Amino acid sequence: MSQNQRTAVSSSASSSAPAAAPTMHRSPMGMMGQPARKAKNFRPTLKRLLTWFNPFKARLIVVFVLAILSTTFTIFSPKLVGQAIDLITQTLMLRLQGQSAEFDNQAIAQVLLWLLAFYLLSSLFMLGTQWIMAAVSQRTVQGMRDAVGDKLRRLPLSYYDSHSHGDILSRVTNDLDTISTTLQQSATQAITSVVQLLGFIIMMLTISPALTLVVLATLPLYAVATVFIAKKSQAHFAAQQKHLGQLSGHVEEMFSGQVVVKAFGHEGNSIEKFRGINEEFSQAYRRANFISGIIFPAMNFISNLGYVLIAVVGGLWINSGRLTVGSIVAFIQYSRSFTQPILQTANIANVLQSAVACAERVFEILDEKEEQDPVLNRFTPEAQKPEQARGAVTLNNISFRYKPDQPLIENLSLTVQPRHVVAIVGPTGAGKTTLVNLLMRFYELDGGDISIDGQPVQTLSRAQLRSHFGMVLQDTWLFGGTIYENIAFGRPDASREEVIAAATAAHADHFIRTLPEGYDTVLNEDVTNLSQGQKQLLTIARAILADPDILILDEATSNVDTRTEMQIQQAMKKLMSNRTSFVIAHRLSTIRDAEKILVMNEGKIIEQGTHAELMEKKGFYHELFLAQFSELETAA
Repeated sequence: MSQNQRTAVSSSASSSAPAAAPTMHRSPMGMMGQPARKAKNFRPTLKRLLTWFNPFKARLIVVFVLAILSTTFTIFSPKLVGQAIDLITQTLMLRLQGQSAEFDNQAIAQVLLWLLAFYLLSSLFMLGTQWIMAAVSQRTVQGMRDAVGDKLRRLPLSYYDSHSHGDILSRVTNDLDTISTTLQQSATQAITSVVQLLGFIIMMLTISPALTLVVLATLPLYAVATVFIAKKSQAHFAAQQKHLGQLSGHVEEMFSGQVVVKAFGHEGNSIEKFRGINEEFSQAYRRANFISGIIFPAMNFISNLGYVLIAVVGGLWINSGRLTVGSIVAFIQYSRSFTQPILQTANIANVLQSAVACAERVFEILDEKEEQDPVLNRFTPEAQKPEQARGAVTLNNISFRYKPDQPLIENLSLTVQPRHVVAIVGPTGAGKTTLVNLLMRFYELDGGDISIDGQPVQTLSRAQLRSHFGMVLQDTWLFGGTIYENIAFGRPDASREEVIAAATAAHADHFIRTLPEGYDTVLNEDVTNLSQGQKQLLTIARAILADPDILILDEATSNVDTRTEMQIQQAMKKLMSNRTSFVIAHRLSTIRDAEKILVMNEGKIIEQGTHAELMEKKGFYHELFLAQFSELETAA
C-alpha cells in the first residue's frame, strides 16, 4: 500500500522574486503539519545511513560546491536588477528636473547581460547538482538493496515465520524508495536553503540593516503560526492515515475473497462497511487539510505585513535620499523570498524523519542474526557429501522449541534404515512438519544431534546437507517463468531430455504438451493458467529431476483428483523404491505400505511400527484410522 503523497511547500515570493532553489517534489509526509514517521534512534541511524555515502565523498564535495555556486548566483541576481533600475531611474529623475540626460544603454545592457549570465550559470550548476546527486543516491540505495537481498538469503526460516511477507517486501521496496527520493531531493535542498537564508540576510544587511531587523522581527510570528497550526492538524493527519489503512485493508480483503463474499451474499455488507470507512477517512482528510492549509495564508499574511512596512519605510527613505529605488526593489525581493528557505528547511526536517525511520527498518533486517554455517569457513574433507549416500538417518535425543518457555519436541530419538519409507502422522500441531524442518536444518536443535549415514549434520554446510534432500510440499510454489524452467529448478544443469523424462515420470508430460507453448508456456504471476493439481504435478516433477538421496513428501497428493492421485502414487512408489522417504500424511490409506509409521502427538512419538502392528495395538493410530474409514463410508 503506497503512502499518501502531499504537496510540498510552495514559494511565497512575488513574481519579481529571484529564481530560488527548486521546491520540494511530492513526497510522503511532505506537508507542514503532518506528522512524519519517526525513528526510534534518530541520531545513530542517521549516522549509519551517512556511512553508505563514504564511497562517494568526492562526488558529494562537487555537489556541495555546485549547490553553493548555484545559490550564490541566484542571491546576487536581485542586486543586479536593482542596479539596472537605478540606472534607469537616475536618468528619469534628471529629466524630471528639466536636465538633458540620456539613458546609458551600454551600462544597462551590461547589467542585463550579467544578470542573464548569472541566471544561466545558476541553472547549469543546479542541473549538475541534481544529475550528480541522482546518481549518488541511486548508487547508494542500490548498494543497500543488494546488501538486503544478500542478507535475506542468509536469514533462517524462523525470520520468515515471524515476519509477514508484506512487511519484508515493504522494507525492500517502499522504504528504500523513500530513502532514495529523500536523499536525492533533500540533500541539495538543505544546502541551498541554508545558503539562501544566510545569503538573503547578508544581502539585506548590505542594503539596509534597519530594514533587515524589521524582516527578522517577523520570524517569531512565523514560528508561532506554524507550531500552533501544525499541532492542531497532527491529530487529524494521524486519523487520516489510520482510516486510509483500514480502507486499503478492507478493499484488499474483499477483492482477494470476492468468491466467498459473493457465495454468501455479503456484497451489501461489504459495500456498507466500505462506505462507512470511506466517510470517516474523508472527514479526517478534510479536517486535516483544511487546518494545515491555513499555514500558507497565515505565512502570506505575515509576509504581507512586513512587505507593507518595508514599502512605507522604504518610500520615505527614497524621498529623503537614504536609499535608491533599485535598492528598495532588491530589498523587497530578498524579503519576499526570505520565508521560502525557512519553510523548505522545516519541510526537509519532516521528510528526513521519515527517511531515517525507513532506514532504521532496513537496518533491522541487516542486523538480524544469520544462519551460522561454520563449515563454510573451515571446510574439511570429511564434510564432503559421500559419493554413495545410503540414506540412513539417526535422531539422537533431540529437543526443540520455538519459544523458550513452550517445549515442543523433547528428547526424541529415531533410527531410520536406508531406503525405508517412514510415514509421519498425527493431529495438527503434533510436530510433524517441525521434525522435517529440523532434518533440513531450517531450525537449529536445542539439544541432541542428527546424523546422516553416521555423519553429524553439523559437519556439513547447509548447501551440502540439503543436496541430500528433495521436497514436495502441500503448498505448491512456482515462479513466473516457463514450465521448463520451473521443473529445471530442481537441477539447473539437467538436459531438456532429462526434464521431459522427469515430467513423464510425474505424469505431467501429457497435460504440458496440450498447452499452446508446451514446455515453453509462461506461467503468469499467480499461476492461474494451471489447475492446483497440475501445479502439484510440476513440483513433483521438479523433485524427481533433483534425484535426491532422501525424499520428503508433505501430503503431496492432497490437491489432485482421484485418478491423478493414483498416477502420482504409482510414480512415487517407483521414485521411493531406492531412497529413504519421509511422508507426512493425513490420509492414512496412502501409507499402509510404509516400513515404519511414526504417530506423533504434542512433539513426541507415541507409537511407531507398521500399519498392521499399529492396528493390532488398537491405540491412537487405530482410532485415527477407524475415524477416517468411517468418514469415508459416511461420505460414500
